[in-house]
Amino acid sequence: MLTITDAAKQKFLSVLADEDRKEQGLRVTAKPGMSPLSVDYGLSFVAPSETVAGDEVIDLGDFNVYVDPASAPLLRGAIVDYVSGLNDSGFKITNPEAGPARPSGPLVEKVQQVLESRVNPAIRSHGGIVSLVDVKEDIAYLQFGGGCQGCGMVDVTLKQGVEVMIKEAVPELKGVMDVTDHAGGTNPYYRSG
Repeated sequence: MLTITDAAKQKFLSVLADEDRKEQGLRVTAKPGMSPLSVDYGLSFVAPSETVAGDEVIDLGDFNVYVDPASAPLLRGAIVDYVSGLNDSGFKITNPEAGPARPSGPLVEKVQQVLESRVNPAIRSHGGIVSLVDVKEDIAYLQFGGGCQGCGMVDVTLKQGVEVMIKEAVPELKGVMDVTDHAGGTNPYYRSG
């Protein structure tokens, strides 16, 4: 279900000893984040008397890890690690298996049609592509790729181009949101300043 790295185990044991929290365990939680691509993870101490009915208990020998039933589906395949660096140290949770479900419905079909017929042909000359991640609560969540991922002009492209085209064709949408990891772009059309 969930992997705890040796570095995370050792750091947690160190904190337990330093703070005199004998017999406490680690609760790992997860809930959907603000965008369809994100998950909000949490870690906390938990005493055996504070467990919840239905908790999955992972016995690591020196301590237990507790996962509540609502968090369990989002934590399948997750990795809890401890990273140490000059500017960034702490527990880190990643899940290479997590991903959004394929969106469906009438709004999704309308937005997808606009992307395929108008948006992507317009940005193809810059090596860009826009994909629909999901439509929730009348907000279209988009992911930019190719020359648009990491591009310094992506906000202009989104607000003055893509959003205008989509909202013109699908007026029932309240907005359009970019959920792209722009720091991961390797070949942006325009470099950020």
